[in-house]
Amino acid sequence: MATLFTRIIRGEIPCYKIAEDKNYFAFLDINPLREGHTLVVTKKETDYIFDLDDDLLSGLILFSKKISAAIEKAIPCRRIGIAVIGLEIPHVHVHLVPMDSMDDLNFRKPKLKFTPEEFKATAKKISEKVIL
Repeated sequence: MATLFTRIIRGEIPCYKIAEDKNYFAFLDINPLREGHTLVVTKKETDYIFDLDDDLLSGLILFSKKISAAIEKAIPCRRIGIAVIGLEIPHVHVHLVPMDSMDDLNFRKPKLKFTPEEFKATAKKISEKVIL
């Protein structure tokens, strides 16, 4: 059975897409820690990041770097934090979170709520800055 992220990639579940290429897909987290909190996933369904072959793993980091640069240009912050947790959905994914303090990467704090219009505006701001 396809994971939630595979279903998003296929367009079966809507998302606020940032960018994609043949191997990776980036979209806004709908339960964000900060505005611009983005997930980068592999299109290949793999549960654990260190089970990826070296090319796919290094490509994930390089794709994430490009998305991170776009987030930084679109969302005021000191830097972009990266987290790989991966227990809730068995599909490799990286969290890219705009940060001004260490607490901005605290996954235990309450998630922010945005309207669909706010999510669309944020996705547009970031996607316009992506250079693949």
